[in-house]
Amino acid sequence: MPFQQQVFWITGASSGIGEALAYALHRQGARLILSSRRTGELERVRANCKGDASRVKILPLDLADTDSHSALVGKAVTLFGRIDTLVNNGGISQRGAAHETELAVLRQVMEINFFGTVNLTRELLPHMMERKSGHIVVISSVMGKFGTRDRAAYTASKHAIQGWFDCLRQEAAEFSIDVSLICPGYVRTNVTINALRADGSRLGKMGRGQEEGMLPEKFVQKLLPALKKRKREVYIGGKEVAAVYLKRWFPGLLERVLRRVRVT
Repeated sequence: MPFQQQVFWITGASSGIGEALAYALHRQGARLILSSRRTGELERVRANCKGDASRVKILPLDLADTDSHSALVGKAVTLFGRIDTLVNNGGISQRGAAHETELAVLRQVMEINFFGTVNLTRELLPHMMERKSGHIVVISSVMGKFGTRDRAAYTASKHAIQGWFDCLRQEAAEFSIDVSLICPGYVRTNVTINALRADGSRLGKMGRGQEEGMLPEKFVQKLLPALKKRKREVYIGGKEVAAVYLKRWFPGLLERVLRRVRVT
């Protein structure tokens, strides 16, 4: 078991990909720190990790509350004495036309998805640099590579994440810290249910893409080998992943396709 006794800190661990990853890593013998805003759901996830409960710790976290991150990082390190891998999985989605989406909503999405993720990583980096060891994993999106209608704020946050962590990868290499960007396609989670509309209200329904998407457990099965090899960038999904390559080689064709496709 390649992850046995390794310490993983997972944000967004109360549901979806984060929850499925917690179960898979626990079965592999890893030690886990589970974070999200929903303490009750974290308790549920911990209870579902069968076996040695001492290997699972809960640390409530609000990504948007960047002022709390320094103290939380200090507490996280003390739970097991070190952090081997940080999995930046927490975030929020958005649905709404670019010109209709209120600036406050755009700021909220960027605050959580970009500034929250970046700041938590910044605060943890000195610990990994001192140890000259570590792995930073970012669960981003194929939306970090191209955009579609009604996702301007979300896509902007993922493009920003891509750029910042690409730069960090180069800087962190001298400290033997690896950076992996994981770009999922459609995964059947509650991400669209919790997405923000243009006015900031909750969308409250699952998009068609998510309904037809890969189950989180299957996604994690494909993710684990990439984590083991510490791959720099990985795309996991269905046919939507092809859009990443169309954007690179045939951007005009992709534009024409996306204008005709129903996006949800």
